[in-house]
Amino acid sequence: MEDEKGKYIDKFLKKADKAIQEGIRKADEVLEEAVEFGTMTAKQAAKTGKELRNQAKIEKEALQKKGIRKINEGLTNVKNITSNTNDDLEILKKLGKLRKADLITEKEFQAKKKKILDRI
Repeated sequence: MEDEKGKYIDKFLKKADKAIQEGIRKADEVLEEAVEFGTMTAKQAAKTGKELRNQAKIEKEALQKKGIRKINEGLTNVKNITSNTNDDLEILKKLGKLRKADLITEKEFQAKKKKILDRI
């Protein structure tokens, strides 16, 4: 009977050892798959990161160009307004001289002056 118990225990231990080895083999397979998946994910993340950086660079350049264009438009408008104001002031001076020389009436002078000042 002792001998049978020993054989039974040996058989049980061999099955347990075989199950443990099978578990270790499956765990190794899963680990290998996880490492492979992690590597693929890291590569995809790097690729996506590079694409996003490139897109951000393109958008930054476009915004800079747009900003510079808007600044230049603003400067041009300011120059035009300043230039027009100077021209209008010169016209007012000439109109004043014409009024003093009695070449235009006070009423004509005031009407022209109003138009010019409304533009400024």
